[in-house]
Amino acid sequence: MTDVLRRGRASLAFGFLAQGAAFALLVTRIPAIQDRYGISDALLPAFLAAVPILAGVGSVCTEKLVRRVRPSHVLRWSQPVVLLALLGVGAGDRLAGVAVALGVFGLAVGALDASMNMLGVSLQRAYGRSIMLGFHAAYSLGGIVGASLAWVGAHWDLPLVVSYLPVVLVLLPAVLVGSRWYVDAGTAPVAADTASVASGSPVAAKAAGEQGAGAGGGGPLVFKLLLPLCLVMTFAYIGDSTVSNWSAKYLQDVLGSSEQLATVPYNVYMVTTLLGRAIGDFGVRRFGAVAVVRAGALVAALGFAVVAAAPGPWVGMLGFTLLGLGLCVLVPQTFAAAGRLFPGVSDAAVARLNIFNYVGFLIGSPLVGALGDAWNYRGAMLVPMVLVLMTFAYARSFAPAPAGYGDGHERPRTADVGRGSNGL
Repeated sequence: MTDVLRRGRASLAFGFLAQGAAFALLVTRIPAIQDRYGISDALLPAFLAAVPILAGVGSVCTEKLVRRVRPSHVLRWSQPVVLLALLGVGAGDRLAGVAVALGVFGLAVGALDASMNMLGVSLQRAYGRSIMLGFHAAYSLGGIVGASLAWVGAHWDLPLVVSYLPVVLVLLPAVLVGSRWYVDAGTAPVAADTASVASGSPVAAKAAGEQGAGAGGGGPLVFKLLLPLCLVMTFAYIGDSTVSNWSAKYLQDVLGSSEQLATVPYNVYMVTTLLGRAIGDFGVRRFGAVAVVRAGALVAALGFAVVAAAPGPWVGMLGFTLLGLGLCVLVPQTFAAAGRLFPGVSDAAVARLNIFNYVGFLIGSPLVGALGDAWNYRGAMLVPMVLVLMTFAYARSFAPAPAGYGDGHERPRTADVGRGSNGL
């Protein structure tokens, strides 16, 4: 594999890590943001909903923008905007100021999420094997780092700007430097490794051919074919938002844990998400994407069932642990499957699919809260369980076409995750 691709992979992984840290620093300090700007409880849901709504707008705009501008350029400039907007959230002193900062943050996050997953899909195509879960593992690691830094800020009662400024000062120049090595489909790796292609290197030749296909080959984006993946993305984020928004309340109010113990499930969930994604690519290479997605959905559904039936907090934490291991594989594999289904318009497919990330986030928390208030929270946990199980009905959408790779060094049983078909 060329040095260009290796550098592109490492720099993109760092971009995922930086994004995970920035997002965690925002969402884990919501109470402090509310106190700083005097945002009422009635107004807070509107502020929180505005971010994913504007992120969806940013993703739609990115789909249009990448027809004229390379995704790497969108990522290169949207990431600094996210970091500066985060700093703006912490440094302002007026309600209007934080509203503008959160609005900019949401728009930039939509562009950032879409463009970095576009690059991840194109790099996976060039590599010819599953690497997408590794990028999302870096995001999970960044989330853990960001949440830990937020805990330090809250523990020492630091002003938001004091918590955010050192992180921005470190990450901003780092992502700008790292962006020099981002790789778009059909550009740098092919040109940089012409000698390897000419000399008959099968890996370089295959990367060149596949990147060329990704840049211009294949049929148009047919939303009917993308819809199953959109539903899976929505179901996955309904499950994820259920854990992030309700795990602490559920453990404390329903299972009778202490306030301190109630903070543990989300941390456990994040750690198991990281572990699952760190090893998930090996599972995809060995058993194929369909088997991994089915296994992930089954484990996640089992996790929700354990949470719903848990007699006490420790069994509840076991359920949240299973949720991390199960849900962690669904989102990366959904992006990868979109790239396989539409190799010629994978950027548009990823941007369209990314919108349903925010749809799931917007639906999940209010849905569980409404069901919990109207019925009970144990019963409410069964709803995301059923939705995650519905992933089984769409698992065939994750199947690749017959093997399209082979460099002579991969094991015969390695599952192909590269060139896809334009149908189910």
